[in-house]
Amino acid sequence: MLLVVAIIAVGLVSTGCIRGVAPVGWSGGTVSNNGTLFVGSSEGRLVAINLTDESRQLAEPLIPVTQPGMFGCAPGGGGCGTAVPRVAIYGTPVVAGDLVYIAGYNGKIYAYNISNLTARWVYPREGNLQPFVGGLVLAQGKLIVGGSDGKVYALDAATGDLLWKEPFTTGDKIWATPAVDGDTVYIGSFDKKLYALNVSNGNKKWEFVTGGAIISTPLVQNDTIYIGSFDRNLYAVNAGNGNLKWKFTGKSWFWAEPVVYSDNIYAGCLDGNVYVLKAATGEKVKALELKSGVSSRPVIVDSSVVVAARSGIIYSINTASQEIKQIVDIKTDIDGPLTAFEGIVYIHTQALELQRINAASGALLRPISLKS
Repeated sequence: MLLVVAIIAVGLVSTGCIRGVAPVGWSGGTVSNNGTLFVGSSEGRLVAINLTDESRQLAEPLIPVTQPGMFGCAPGGGGCGTAVPRVAIYGTPVVAGDLVYIAGYNGKIYAYNISNLTARWVYPREGNLQPFVGGLVLAQGKLIVGGSDGKVYALDAATGDLLWKEPFTTGDKIWATPAVDGDTVYIGSFDKKLYALNVSNGNKKWEFVTGGAIISTPLVQNDTIYIGSFDRNLYAVNAGNGNLKWKFTGKSWFWAEPVVYSDNIYAGCLDGNVYVLKAATGEKVKALELKSGVSSRPVIVDSSVVVAARSGIIYSINTASQEIKQIVDIKTDIDGPLTAFEGIVYIHTQALELQRINAASGALLRPISLKS
């Protein structure tokens, strides 16, 4: 399994979809205050699910790029250099006020009315940018996202107008979702750097150089940025000045965003371990062995960390004893981030379904279809 992952990721890092290798993973879910879960389906639609009665609304499908050879090889497509019938949505939707936002692999960003999923605006108004793989983040009325063209864009969340004097440009593709803390946005790039940018104008505050591409979302906690890299290291970086605090080396890449509970970091790795580390020092508390690698973000349910192995096995980690137990095997690959709401863990699968698991009992509930 690790060899297969390595083959996929080597192609991913070195070429991207431009040469025929699509990104790995898919959209996670976001739950609004009224108990509606929003997720981007592999049919290229935004789907809203009322978690009380399981009723659904579906937005119109995203329009694929039809220019020959522009992107090629998006999932569901007919091959490199041809138009694809579906547009992949890799980033998790963002919900704010009466709008929900997604970024598509067709190089467009969309805002929908939360009540009926009708389109409010789209950017760019005409044409397409390069594909968006990472998700959006909202800060100070701005939507911020990185693109496969290596640029970081800021849009007015209400109108979709382009802000900042010009997008910030990195040295390579961006497939990572940014994170925001205060007036700073943090984002990684294939150029092996983590950037800290001013939210108001996009000016660079600092950059931190790693030894590999960065596609994971930074975790911001207690003035520290925790970020994984394809150089097999998990880094802790001072949020104010970009100085290294510590680094921990695994046996493979840190793909997924870690989570923090109490004084510990829980970092899933493609080497098949979840590493429990002291957040302040990086000291290893324990290495918890799974049966395959981890590429999806874990979630915290009550006082447990729920984590998914790529093979489809779901585990629960007791944060007091640091013991791990298997709770269920859904028998399908898991590469997208997990979502938790009121004790239920939601997993978006390749079968156009949301698998549902009771985190306490491990009971596998009836899945919810995302098909149109």
